[in-house]
Amino acid sequence: MLTSKQRAELRAQANGLDTILMVGKGGVTEQVVAEANTVLDARELVKGRVLESALLSAREVSDALCAATGAEGIQCVGSKFVIYRRSPKLEARRQAEALKAKAARKVNPVRAGVQARRKAAKAAREQRNEYFRQAAIAAAKERKK
Repeated sequence: MLTSKQRAELRAQANGLDTILMVGKGGVTEQVVAEANTVLDARELVKGRVLESALLSAREVSDALCAATGAEGIQCVGSKFVIYRRSPKLEARRQAEALKAKAARKVNPVRAGVQARRKAAKAAREQRNEYFRQAAIAAAKERKK
């Protein structure tokens, strides 16, 4: 379920889209549903049009396609409609690009130096504490003898 702000953002993105999906006098057939599924997997956001020869309105076609594909209706204006469904393939691509962008960020050399010194100091403390812990264990064993 989309919020009204998300729906508004998707409507704004749909303004520049070309009409891809056409529904004719046959109505919402299996072929139209299959085409809608493939386009939704490839693009997530699809703009469609109901031709004048069709006996259905854009709202009816949008609702039928949403029910058949699991998408959400974003907008119906005149004979055009916009539907949206999140694509797992595109989501994985976006996450990979985000990781690349995160890795490509510029590194602050001062901060990196501070972090390296802190890490080295922590390792030295842990080594020293382990040495004294082992010495204490050895001393306790000697006292028991």
